[in-house]
Parts: sequence; structure tokens; C-alpha cells
Amino acid sequence: MARKKQKPGSGGTPATVAATKAGVSFTLHSYEHDPAAPSYGEEAAEALGVDPDRVFKTLVADVDGAPVVAVVPVSGSLDLKALASAVGGKRAAMADPAVAERLTGYVRGGISPLGRRRASPTVVDSSAERHETVCVSAGRRGLEIELAPADLVKLTGAVTAPIARP
Repeated sequence: MARKKQKPGSGGTPATVAATKAGVSFTLHSYEHDPAAPSYGEEAAEALGVDPDRVFKTLVADVDGAPVVAVVPVSGSLDLKALASAVGGKRAAMADPAVAERLTGYVRGGISPLGRRRASPTVVDSSAERHETVCVSAGRRGLEIELAPADLVKLTGAVTAPIARP
């Protein structure tokens, strides 16, 4: 799949608008999304030629009855106990995909931690801090935004914690 860099702000999603408005440095990468791809995140890593440890997926969970956004590498999975602990909760479960779409304003496979419809507590896996830049969905399938982990944390109001399992 082709890799294509775009100028910041040219994607026109709420995620790119939020990043542009905040004045953070970022690069957009687009690729042709394959609807038959078994994993959106792994598809993005492969299409962009980026280590899957640097591509992060955005997941929505329910922690003690409240939505929490988790951002973890596509190479791993979310540790629900660790997520609950990171936000001072007791129990966590994955949110229904329809609920996640409604809360974020994005479709599954294109959920971005940036520019969400409703703000929710957000936790970014601490492994992000090991990288100069990370990629997350820019708000639609086939579009990734690459930015510094510190900017991702700042823009989402996130905390970092070890919430991913290999």
C-alpha cells in the first residue's frame, strides 16, 4: 500500500483540526484502507512501514460505569485491570463498539484519541514515551497522525501508565 504524507490540517477531521489548533507539530499519513483487513492497527503499521510498537490504537472501556479512553500499541492488547487502576477504578470492561462510536464521534477502526466528541479520562500506555513519535488514527480509516508522545498526552489530557500487555 502506498504511503502518502500530507500537510498538517489537510485531512479535515476533528483530530487534525484539534492538533492544528493546538499548534503541535505532526505529519499525516494516508493509505488505501482494505475493508477485509483483520486488524485496523496492524494494517496501518504495515501500510506505513512503521514498527507496530509505534502505532497505537484507541479503545474505549467502561470503568466503574464511566467511559475511559485507552491508547495502546497495536502490537499488544489492553490490560483492563491496569486501566482501571490507572484511573482509580475497580472494574473495567470494553465498551460496546456502538457506544464507543457515539462517545467519540468516530467509526470503529478510525477512532482517534484527538478531537473526540466528548472528553473522557484518557490513559496512554507508558511505552509511548520510549519513541520520538507515535502514530494514532487521525479520525478515519486509512489516515494516521504522527506526533510526539508528549503532544499526544497534552492534547488528550491523558495520564501515562503501563496498561498494555504484549
